[in-house]
Amino acid sequence: MRSVLVYILLFAIMLPTVSPWGTIACFQLNRDYIARVLCENRDRPQMNCNGQCYLAKRLKAQQDKQDKETTERVQNLPGLQLFWQAPAVLSVSTDVIDLTGHSTHFIYLLKHYSAPLTGLLQPPRR
Repeated sequence: MRSVLVYILLFAIMLPTVSPWGTIACFQLNRDYIARVLCENRDRPQMNCNGQCYLAKRLKAQQDKQDKETTERVQNLPGLQLFWQAPAVLSVSTDVIDLTGHSTHFIYLLKHYSAPLTGLLQPPRR
């Protein structure tokens, strides 16, 4: 019984920091105290704020914190290379000695061949 009570209290304490619904529930439970003590417009009763300003501030702060954490998490993701592209030109160089004893340098440029995708993605003709 004691451990169940501990878990319920822990959940009640953590709920406002985890979810906006927890913040709203906490606001509803403490509405009188918030309206009397924490409300910015408690000196102006004609506005009928009743702590709504405090709730709006808390929700805005929670949303900003969540956005910041999400941005940091996305920025710290490692990059993943999903494809590899072959080099466009392959060059091979050789030194050839001709009959006169002179060394000649040759460079062969072989263009990379890629099969046309249009023929592969078309259905067969009848």
